[in-house]
Amino acid sequence: MVTIEQVKLLESRVIKTIEFVDHVTEENSLLKSKLESCQKRIDELEVLIQRFKEDQAKIEDGIVSALDRLNKFEDDIRSDDSKSKSESVTVKRDSKNNESAASKKSSEAVIEEGFVLKEKPYNPDIEEDENGDSKEELEIF
Repeated sequence: MVTIEQVKLLESRVIKTIEFVDHVTEENSLLKSKLESCQKRIDELEVLIQRFKEDQAKIEDGIVSALDRLNKFEDDIRSDDSKSKSESVTVKRDSKNNESAASKKSSEAVIEEGFVLKEKPYNPDIEEDENGDSKEELEIF
C-alpha cells in the first residue's frame, strides 16, 4: 500500500523535476539566442573576409602593375643610357681616328725633314704640367 509519505516524496520529486526542466528550457532558449547572435556575427565576418580578399587581390594587382611600370621605366632609362654611351663612343672613336691621322702626318713630316721625334700620342684625359710631365687623372664615373 502507498503511504502519504511516499506520495509527498513523489510530489517533491515531480516538483524538482519540473523546476529542472523549466531551468533547462530557459537555458536552452538563452543558448539559442546566443547562437543566433553568434551566427549573425559569423556571417558579418565572412562578408568582411570576402571583401578583404577582394581588396587584397586589387592591391596585389596594383603593386604588380606599378612594379611593371617601374621596370619599363628603368629599361627605358638603361636603353637611353646605352644609346648615348654608344653615340659617345662613336664620337670618341671618330675624334681619336682624326687625331691619330693628324699625328701620323705630323710624324711623317718631321721624319722627312731629318728629325727623329719620339712623340707621345695625345690623350685629352691626361694633363701635363709645365715640364711636360703627365699628371694622369683617373675617371671614376
